[in-house]
Amino acid sequence: MPKIPTPDSRGANNDDIDLFKFPCDFSIKVMGKATENFDLLVVEIVRRHCKDLKEGAVTMRSSSGGKYLSVTVSFIAKSRTQLDALYIELSGHERVTMVL
Repeated sequence: MPKIPTPDSRGANNDDIDLFKFPCDFSIKVMGKATENFDLLVVEIVRRHCKDLKEGAVTMRSSSGGKYLSVTVSFIAKSRTQLDALYIELSGHERVTMVL
């Protein structure tokens, strides 16, 4: 998750300050080749970490040449640990090119 290094009272950096207050609305964008069922793969992985996806939580967009697909999933993030685990699983999958 994004962090802003801020100096503490001694002038040292504190890299452990979260930019989010949980629970919060969160969207994750996953990109990969536009192969069969890529969108379903992304949703399946996200559901392992977020059981209560709402109707309309998933949007998709193809690249201009149609070779890639981006899948954006919006949900309520409950913790930093949840987001870290989700990001690790998505970015480690062989069919996923990028996670934002």
